[in-house]
Amino acid sequence: MSMLEVHDLDAGYGDLQILHDVDLDVGEEEYVVIVGPNGAGKSTAMKSVFGLTTYMGGSVEFQSRDITDSPPEEVIHEGIGYVPQNDNVFPSLTVRENLEMGAYILDEVPEEALETVFDHFPVLRERSDQKAGTMSGGQQQMVAMGRALMLDPDLLLLDEPSAGLAPDLVDEMFDHVDAINENGTAVLVVEQNAKEALRRCDRGYVLVQGRNRYENTGEALLGDDEVRQQFLGG
Repeated sequence: MSMLEVHDLDAGYGDLQILHDVDLDVGEEEYVVIVGPNGAGKSTAMKSVFGLTTYMGGSVEFQSRDITDSPPEEVIHEGIGYVPQNDNVFPSLTVRENLEMGAYILDEVPEEALETVFDHFPVLRERSDQKAGTMSGGQQQMVAMGRALMLDPDLLLLDEPSAGLAPDLVDEMFDHVDAINENGTAVLVVEQNAKEALRRCDRGYVLVQGRNRYENTGEALLGDDEVRQQFLGG
């Protein structure tokens, strides 16, 4: 049985409907990616899981619990972490303060969680007293991912983790996502770098105009001539 199950989801922003009958699921410790052209509804699908869109129909279940249209402050208690693409750090706070913000729902910051994050991202230990706003884009992304890991989520949602990174840092970011998944956390990733994401994932979804178009293993999608020509640049 899947950890996350989304069925016939209709969602958008205000009166604007973006998603139409979207289905997706994520299994225990699975690595799933959502790809597709710009405007396909990829980020909207992810935000809908976390309660950040206007719900119009369908259902979202996590660990067999109905979280349909639940607000983010409730979703995070269910064991789901979310890293948005933009504005995902507190620039005036230090690295450590940013990470501590990830545990704001707890009575005290779990030191073991901090150590786990520092093990994943050693550079953050070295720069724990540095203001996050003075760090490079790649390092800020590590801070944002680390903050989301502070509650040890069962599922981590990542919206375009490689966006805006220098080419030589993209592989490193994907390596971090791989390591998080290999450590037992299921991940659902929206990614424009479709080829690399599909190479690394267990399964992938291709969304087009807010609807499911393809769903298969990453390897099968990479090998599909139609998918390659239409969405992966040949």
